[in-house]
Amino acid sequence: MRVRDKSYTKKSPFPIIEVFKPKIIERKGDNMANANNSLSHSKWMCKYHIVFTPKYRRKAIFNQYKDSIGKILRQLCQYKGVEIIEGHLMPDHVHMLVSIPPKYSVANFMGYLKGKSALMIFDQHANLKYKFGNRHFWAEGYYVSTVGLNEATIKKYIQEQEKEICFPLMKIGKNWVAEFVDSEGNHVEVYTAITE
Repeated sequence: MRVRDKSYTKKSPFPIIEVFKPKIIERKGDNMANANNSLSHSKWMCKYHIVFTPKYRRKAIFNQYKDSIGKILRQLCQYKGVEIIEGHLMPDHVHMLVSIPPKYSVANFMGYLKGKSALMIFDQHANLKYKFGNRHFWAEGYYVSTVGLNEATIKKYIQEQEKEICFPLMKIGKNWVAEFVDSEGNHVEVYTAITE
């Protein structure tokens, strides 16, 4: 039987000196660690800018279709746990800034989103079957890019999709002239001949 007594324990003759103390520096502002989502054993931040179009790039997303398609896309994203950070429906394409969990590949998610949404769209709007036929609402393929620190720029780009750029036209001789200043501050004039 072993007896625990202070007289039997030995102390180290060397003093303990703390040589290295790491400093924890907290950054103010947007911290990437706070922006992470988590699954059971992982932290992740997977954001993508996705663009896809209706078949034949038809201008099919308008009026009552626009509202119901937006509702369907939000519902399907919610089912998969995908967060829509920003989204905009144009008459002939869809822009989405989404955060997709890493358990789904982008291709897997897009196949699900386009396939299920097409079925739901045709269920709600039976008259579209004659235009598109065979339950194919979306065109094949899509554009995707990863989003890093330029998230704010992409959000602004998606929000400003529908803003039209108008330039005043002047008639000079036999030409129409548009004058404007570009993003770099250069004065630009564009001429085109008048056709009658």
